[in-house]
Amino acid sequence: MSDTLLASVAGFPDFISFFFLAILLVALFCRFYTWITPHDELALIKENNSAAAVAFGGALIGFALPLSSAITHSLSLADCAIWGAIALVVQVLTFGVVRFALKQLPERINKGEVAAGIFSAGCSIAIGLINSASMTY
Repeated sequence: MSDTLLASVAGFPDFISFFFLAILLVALFCRFYTWITPHDELALIKENNSAAAVAFGGALIGFALPLSSAITHSLSLADCAIWGAIALVVQVLTFGVVRFALKQLPERINKGEVAAGIFSAGCSIAIGLINSASMTY
């Protein structure tokens, strides 16, 4: 094998480690997010509720952005896990703030009000971008 190919393959264990950590953190985020929200996102999505799909999709993107930054800037798996956990907490708290700002948000999402879902998603993505940019250590 050429030296270039060997150098590329040498990074594979790190890729697998960070990738699986990220998948675990995304799964934890989904669990915590769906636990903290009073509406059942997955059931609503199965019922073709666009507002729930947009809101949940925005929350996922809002979490994935800082998680990506944590992977990029971390010094180790532990460092990445810590900053990933911080991103998780920030994103879950974002829902609480948005819920306070937009009265009856869960009820509106339950009713399929797309505007409420878009607003929630936009706030989640905006906070995710700010959170991500803040992770430049």
